[in-house]
Amino acid sequence: MIKIDVEKCIGCGQCVKDCFPNDIEIVYGKAHVKNVACIKCGHCIAVCPKNAVSIDEYSMEDVKEYNKEEFFIDEDNLLNFIKFRRSVRQFKDKEVEEEKIRKIIEAGRFTQTGSNMQDVSYIVVREGLEKLKILTFDVLKEIGEQMLSNLTPETMRFKNYAQMWIKMRDSYEQNPKENDRLFFNAPIVIVVTASSEVNGALASSNMELMTNALGLGTVFSGFFVRAARRSKKIREFLGVEEGKQVITCMVIGYSDVKYFRTVPRKEANISWL
Repeated sequence: MIKIDVEKCIGCGQCVKDCFPNDIEIVYGKAHVKNVACIKCGHCIAVCPKNAVSIDEYSMEDVKEYNKEEFFIDEDNLLNFIKFRRSVRQFKDKEVEEEKIRKIIEAGRFTQTGSNMQDVSYIVVREGLEKLKILTFDVLKEIGEQMLSNLTPETMRFKNYAQMWIKMRDSYEQNPKENDRLFFNAPIVIVVTASSEVNGALASSNMELMTNALGLGTVFSGFFVRAARRSKKIREFLGVEEGKQVITCMVIGYSDVKYFRTVPRKEANISWL
């Protein structure tokens, strides 16, 4: 429930103006929350000049006062930071500190979600990584064999992937250390799940930025996502909640490759209307 400290409230109406569900009104010169349509997005907390608003369901310790020195990011530096990121597939044999893992998840936790659903969950796999690899390799090999046994003009473009998945499993069995073409010997993966695919993808994007800011490398494993969505056994092993689906899989570790520059991209496809 949203609470207003009437001693602090000056009735300026900023919270009323910024409340998208129109759940706040001014009554006798003070803000009053009807708590009928409220989605607890926290805009009223952020916009109040007197810090008179709180939400009893959340920890108010999360709230930080704005100051330019700690919050401002130069736009050119940010753009260069985004341009310089790379998908990393070479990792050092080095564990990732739990503090860094929590900061990555924190970046996801504070990402916007539709209707403030906050439906994104995070599954950190460390101790169970080896078992997860085997489960995933087996499922990918099964998918590949099924594809090759029933190729059609529509599925022919997936033939190379099918052959790759079969080879990946067999090569890993021969030499796990040298032939991990799924998680690349990274020490952890974070599986992001959500009921909304958009919410999970947005959170994952911010998490990747934080990963790079922490001096780590990451690659999104689309192969794993395909296998997890296919396999109930994988989802049960991960403990994916009912009503949620696997959105992304972030393979994370300390990069064992050094990049010296950004790379080119296609021109942006823009329509100005």
